[in-house]
Amino acid sequence: MFPPGQKVLVAAFAMLFATAGCPAASPEPPEKPAQQAPLPARFTDAAARIIEAARKDEASYRRLQELCDRIGHRSAGTPSYDRAAAWSVEQMRAFGMTNPRLEDVPINRWTRGRESLTLLTPGGPRPIPMLGLGRSIGTPADGIQGEVVVVRDFEELERVKDTVKGKIVLYNFPMREQGEGFGGYGEAVAYRSGGAVRAAQHGAIAALVRSVTTRGMRTPHTGMMSYQDGVPRIPAAAIPIEDAMSFQRMQDRGDRVTVRLFMEAKNLPDGPSPNVLAELPGREKPEEIVVIGAHLDSWDVGCGAHDDGAGVTMTIDAVRLLKELGLTPRRTVRVVLFTNEERGIDGGRGYAELHRAEAARHVAAFETDSGGFRPKRIGVGGTDEAVAMVQRYEPLFETLGPVEIRKGGGGADISFLGKDGVPLLGLGTESGHYFDYHHSDADTVDKVDPNDYRESLAAFTLMTWVLAEMDETLPRTPPPTTPPPAPAAGVAK
Repeated sequence: MFPPGQKVLVAAFAMLFATAGCPAASPEPPEKPAQQAPLPARFTDAAARIIEAARKDEASYRRLQELCDRIGHRSAGTPSYDRAAAWSVEQMRAFGMTNPRLEDVPINRWTRGRESLTLLTPGGPRPIPMLGLGRSIGTPADGIQGEVVVVRDFEELERVKDTVKGKIVLYNFPMREQGEGFGGYGEAVAYRSGGAVRAAQHGAIAALVRSVTTRGMRTPHTGMMSYQDGVPRIPAAAIPIEDAMSFQRMQDRGDRVTVRLFMEAKNLPDGPSPNVLAELPGREKPEEIVVIGAHLDSWDVGCGAHDDGAGVTMTIDAVRLLKELGLTPRRTVRVVLFTNEERGIDGGRGYAELHRAEAARHVAAFETDSGGFRPKRIGVGGTDEAVAMVQRYEPLFETLGPVEIRKGGGGADISFLGKDGVPLLGLGTESGHYFDYHHSDADTVDKVDPNDYRESLAAFTLMTWVLAEMDETLPRTPPPTTPPPAPAAGVAK
């Protein structure tokens, strides 16, 4: 079904979302441990205090509002991202975190520029909302004009492949409704990531995709796409659900659909962009490190409130709450806000490479990247033994929903630490509406419910405390028998 390289790309997307604390198709979880002795009072007492403090907290949500309102989007490699990085350092310094700092890593750089899509026939000219896809090339200066061939999937493309030369292919593939996990995303994103390659192989001059979302208010959703060596590179953009369906109806009626596409998108030379780091030193085992993190960058539309601004401020304020409560854990907690997750996971890769010498001292990594919704689960990657060890602490979370602890967890940014054996965990949320806003102008702070946000802040802070305070350390994950492939042209969400 997929050309060489695209199977790897789609599999990588599925892996990233399966490890985000919301597994799409997790393996059967191990049986939960039988009733054990009650948890020590230092855990139950701390849990009650953390949950109470988080539920009353107003500072963290205000911090999220400030990040979104004052800085806006945080596309890596732009001045707005640099302002967000400096702002993050300032926030952590203000409440006494140790050594807040910037740490440059190399990233891919891409710029959108001006862009437009105009329906010419039938009934035109009229503008169609659109967003170019990340890492797409631009059009010639006067744009591209051509007839649109609408296909529902790759199989239909193969059936009509002899008709697409010199035309623009539109993939009208509907994302299925999300249940508990992100399975529908993995299916739909194949057309966003690989659609341009498949269309170009048959001589198409551009590719359009139906936005990867289940509900739309005529809002396009961007995201990453990829190219393949040996295949011509053609521009690629997303259009709203409503317009993809309209183009389909026109074609089905026998109308000749023509459009003009204009994009100034450019891939720029790679350059440096900073991760943001700071610590809360441990009281007994400061040499052992628990990483907690989120990605600071966003797409260049909206302000990335759910993706991943909420994760950024939860990560910052988890440490602030621990400090305010006088809860200094046994191990060091290191906050890492990663750059350029969206266009290549460069921050996560760069952090792992820069800190490989101390990889053995990383005892766990915990990521939040599923939005500021109500917490539902904490996914635990690694061995069944590791899962069972964390599940022992599940009763601490009962008043939060409850929050289930289950096998299968991690996240895109921390996935590179997993290759060094570091146990990975991810916070999963009640994310049925996540993709309504994902990668669009609609991902703004008003979409984050403050009460739901505070519940997730409580869950994230509490698990941070558990990982840094527990007597034992989680068993390390055996290294993979073969290294995972490097992401093709920036596999990210």
